[in-house]
Amino acid sequence: MFIYQRKNWPNFVWNTESLISLLGKVHTLQGKIVGQMEAIGFELRSEAELSTLTLDILKTSEIEGEFLNPQQVRSSLAKRLGMDIPYIIHSERDVDGVVEMMLDVLKKYDEPLTSDRLFDWQASLFPSGRSGMYKINVGRWRDDSSGPMQVVSGVLGNETVHFQAPPAGAIGDEMKKFLIWFNGENQIDSVLKAGIAHLWFVTVHPFEDGNGRIARALTDMLLARAGNVRQRFYSMSTQIRKERNNYYTILENSQKGELDITLWLEWFLTCLLNALKSADEILNKVMSKHRFWNRYSKDLFNKRQIKMLEILLESFFGKLTTSKWAKITKCSPDTALRDIQDLVGKDILEKDNAGGRSTNYILSLD
Repeated sequence: MFIYQRKNWPNFVWNTESLISLLGKVHTLQGKIVGQMEAIGFELRSEAELSTLTLDILKTSEIEGEFLNPQQVRSSLAKRLGMDIPYIIHSERDVDGVVEMMLDVLKKYDEPLTSDRLFDWQASLFPSGRSGMYKINVGRWRDDSSGPMQVVSGVLGNETVHFQAPPAGAIGDEMKKFLIWFNGENQIDSVLKAGIAHLWFVTVHPFEDGNGRIARALTDMLLARAGNVRQRFYSMSTQIRKERNNYYTILENSQKGELDITLWLEWFLTCLLNALKSADEILNKVMSKHRFWNRYSKDLFNKRQIKMLEILLESFFGKLTTSKWAKITKCSPDTALRDIQDLVGKDILEKDNAGGRSTNYILSLD
């Protein structure tokens, strides 16, 4: 029996005493982070928000097995936030779609949630009307025309069904209840409400695809309401990505359990607490970039060097070689080598002794 088949669904219950300590720690850390960010000034605060949202969008997609281009996500966000960053690149429609959804979630967190708004979010995730190579229903509830909505694993013919969502015919009524509750004054702590909304939405599973990303977006929306801020300086999706296996395990157990969701809320609050603790990493990264550009403000860099330094400081993966430099900046290998040697001469780059056959370079930062 799944949780939505229980007699009193969706009247969830939980043990407040089991959650009060975790909830107190979450609220304390939320306030501390907001205070830290307010103290660093508008420019650095905007940079921290850009880094956080970039990471959040990348990781919520990775949870679903989709890997977006980090520079495209960062560029798309910067354009829509009106930020002037060292370089902007073209972003694909699927990147722009998830960026637009997340900005609508966070910048308009206090506006009512409606079915049309949810339809717009889901359509923005699939601008071509396809999920991979498969055509899907976009901008409307699923219809189960190809069978019941199931979460399965395993090889074809020997699958394990982890969860089967409510039938399509019930979605209209289910979502009406959900939206009334979501928009209403429930006398529930806003952080707990975020955890409940996440479980409730993915259990109803109203769309043919995109349910996980939209559930996490709804979580972010309610967390923004909890802090009453339009900027985000921590990433819940990044922490869920780190705890992906546990996330799916507790989700499956909760969807097959009773209406007492204490264990789910304990996991949710612990995950959120870890996400808040990781916010220091983002702030330290932003401050490090700020110190770097201040330190070398009098040095002259060409456009290629500025682009590559920004990538190295932000989100470069793997080893930096002259061939990678040439490919990313669209220049010849000789030009790439001259660019690199100039930065080595300025003590900004140094050779990586662990490079192996080809010469690799790393930032030589204190």
